Amino acid sequence: MTFQRKLLGCFIFFTAVIFAVLWLLQTVFLQRFYNGMVIKNTVSAADKISARSNEADITEYIDQLSRDNSVLVFVTDTEGNILYSSDEYKKGHKLRNNEFNGMRADIRVEHGHYRELPDNYDRFLSELVASDSNEIELLSDEMYIYGMYIDFYGSDDKAVMYIGTMLNAVGSTARIIRVQLIWVTLLSVITGFVIAWFMSRSFSRPVAQLNEKAHKLADKDSDTDFRKGFCSELDELNDTLDNTADKLKKSQEFQNELLANVSHDLRTPLTMIKGYAEMIRDISREDEKQCAEDVAVIVEETDRLTALVNEILEYSELQMTDTQLVMSEVDLAEVVNSVADSFENLYSKEGYIFERHIAENIRINGNVSRLQRAVYNLLDNAVRHAGEDKWTGVMLKSADSKAVIEISDHGEGIAAEELEKIWDKYYTKRQRQGKGVSGLGLAIVKQTVVLHNGRCEAESVTGKGSTFRIIFDIPKQGSL
Repeated sequence: MTFQRKLLGCFIFFTAVIFAVLWLLQTVFLQRFYNGMVIKNTVSAADKISARSNEADITEYIDQLSRDNSVLVFVTDTEGNILYSSDEYKKGHKLRNNEFNGMRADIRVEHGHYRELPDNYDRFLSELVASDSNEIELLSDEMYIYGMYIDFYGSDDKAVMYIGTMLNAVGSTARIIRVQLIWVTLLSVITGFVIAWFMSRSFSRPVAQLNEKAHKLADKDSDTDFRKGFCSELDELNDTLDNTADKLKKSQEFQNELLANVSHDLRTPLTMIKGYAEMIRDISREDEKQCAEDVAVIVEETDRLTALVNEILEYSELQMTDTQLVMSEVDLAEVVNSVADSFENLYSKEGYIFERHIAENIRINGNVSRLQRAVYNLLDNAVRHAGEDKWTGVMLKSADSKAVIEISDHGEGIAAEELEKIWDKYYTKRQRQGKGVSGLGLAIVKQTVVLHNGRCEAESVTGKGSTFRIIFDIPKQGSL
């Protein structure tokens, strides 16, 4: 089932649940709710009358409560003679004792009509007399009656209050509501279905676009229209897919460049290793001196191949990693001196000179191992291209809140048109002259410096030498 159909089904189910609850509340539970509220109001009115029954204005207060709560009130003596009566439409008057004449009196009301005591009054009075709590409740399908003894103003003896209300008044209203709900339900379902259909289309369109974009991630032409603004989660998902597509393209480009640019460098040492191994097998295995020379070539080419693979893996890791480097406070003097010490120990026996000018107490936020690798690559490059004097300069200084590392040599130099290319990956012109490894050394330096928010520079004079420079920002004190 498609997303649009599922969403449409959810809207329809939601509408059905809402109307089911509405039907239950307005038809099944309406009468119960109404009865509960009416009974509560009736008991409350009785308590209010009882609290003020001995006051002079009690009759006016009874009339007001009768109108406000739609109740019928009789106040009688214990024999059932009416002392006062009131309902929501009319109010009666207090009778004089000589009007009783030994029988039940009627209430004369406005407009000349009379109201008699209800038929169930005898039952009501007998149950009230038998009650231990001096109050009584009578409940039927059509009426609720509540009664109690009170002290009525103007009467010397205890009086009886009879207060009743109708419970079936909501019946006709409920029938009207049912008919109305039928039409409301039909119209609402039709309207809701149409709205839900359009809303489901609106919801499903961006999802379908993202689905199409996800299917095309590996294609060269993966551009798919997506209108942002529908919701932040889908916008974020679209950005994630765009980033994923960019990374996939970079990965594919990296693979293509690896095959195109490194295939020659891999093929050459492998061919030489195979060739010299065959020479040892077929020709020089009995010539100890020649065999040793051939083995030395194999070892040299194996080292070259190992260095090439290591540089490719290192650069690939820098390019494809999704996590930022773990940074800490780094003393650049320690980093530069440690790398320079390693080179001096390795090459000083061969006559190489390492002239150092290292400023102390220059600290930045960085990753020690990556910075060491960057300085190592620069020094390795300088040694490989050192001039006849085998001199290499190593400098660390600060200028204008910048930390500057400079590595210099007195080699053959670099042509001006090549200076812009030397930081590019797989730039192998110098390597193919027999002085490099893979063309990734300076590219690794640049990538490392970029990850540290720094920049790379190079200066060179043909025939006199070159200077490679990496520059970092020095954080203000307290921000390290």
